[in-house]
Amino acid sequence: MPSLLEAVAGHVAGVLGIEPEFLLPLPVSPPPPLPLARYIDHTLLRPGATPTEVRHLCTEARRFNFRAVCVNPVWVRLAVEELLGTETAVCTVCGFPLGANLTEIKVREAEAAINDGATEIDVVIGLGFLKAGDYPKVLAELLALRRATAGRVLKVILETGLLTPEEKIAGALLARYAGADFVKTSTGFLAPGATVEDVALLRSAVGWSIGVKASGGIRDRETATAMLAAGATRIGTSSGTVIVEGASPAAEKAYDA
Repeated sequence: MPSLLEAVAGHVAGVLGIEPEFLLPLPVSPPPPLPLARYIDHTLLRPGATPTEVRHLCTEARRFNFRAVCVNPVWVRLAVEELLGTETAVCTVCGFPLGANLTEIKVREAEAAINDGATEIDVVIGLGFLKAGDYPKVLAELLALRRATAGRVLKVILETGLLTPEEKIAGALLARYAGADFVKTSTGFLAPGATVEDVALLRSAVGWSIGVKASGGIRDRETATAMLAAGATRIGTSSGTVIVEGASPAAEKAYDA
């Protein structure tokens, strides 16, 4: 009897008219471990975030050498200026947070962000099409985004809290097949956010050939460490300083992508 992964791969491949082997994970070894801070996308996606808050985010990123900051598109230029000469990348979001924009709008968002200096793009998958099983539509959009972001890091947000296990696997398989660099659990705008179980499921779906970003509700070192142990290779959080310092988590935050 085929596993759930094999069954979903077979179904998606049948709809796309390809062999299932093209969707199944490749035999790639896990990457070597990194310092904790180098897994963290230090995030500020609150709608009311101010330039002062973005500068503070970047100051923290410089201090702790975070892997990236993740800000809304309007703040990309500012973040690039603040982080010039550092090892911290500037990440932004497209089709965020609903994934319901037209493909050409998502592509234009990505192109504009890259023109402003972003080197990492987190885009929300076409959730309605994924849930409807319209895999050709989902794949066509992801391929267009991959072309638009060539040479940059592309992360595909699945919003796992809205998906069945089969849909999570299908989304992850399509993202890897399209050439994405990461699959990402959540926007942080909807409960339950990242779970250890979902991270492990996504890792099993894509193998170690691409990354898995855990995001949404990760506010302390224990949770972050659990996500990494489950197979995450990036952590999206607005609590990066709390996590690396091992301090008590801050009060409940919204928009913790």
